[in-house]
Amino acid sequence: VQLQASGGGLVQPGGSLRLSCTASGTPLGMFDMAWYRQAPGKQRDLVARLPIWGAATYADSVKGRFTISRDSAKNTVNLQMDSLEAEDTAVYYCRAGLNDREYWGQGTQVTVSS
Repeated sequence: VQLQASGGGLVQPGGSLRLSCTASGTPLGMFDMAWYRQAPGKQRDLVARLPIWGAATYADSVKGRFTISRDSAKNTVNLQMDSLEAEDTAVYYCRAGLNDREYWGQGTQVTVSS
C-alpha cells in the first residue's frame, strides 16, 4: 500500500489548509486511518484517527479545529485544519492500519507563520 499525502503549504495564523491522503488501487475504506505530525526535534504525535467503524478521535491540541474524514468516491482521507496556529507547524503524515500492519505516506510540510 503506497500512501500519498498532499495539501501542505505556508499559511498565516488563523488560516486553513486541507490535507489529503490517497492510495492508488487500494480502497482506504478497509483501513484504520490516522494523521500524525512531527515538528523539528520532537517525536511524531497522533493528531487525528478515524477507525473503520466508530467515531473520529483527536489530540486535545486540535479538538474543535481539525476534522478528519473519508471521501470514498475519491478514495481519500482528508484532514481539514482550521484556525491554524504556529504550534501546528510540522510535517504531517498519514497512516493506514489493518490488523498488525501499518503503512505511512511520505509526509507533507505545514508551516503556519505570518
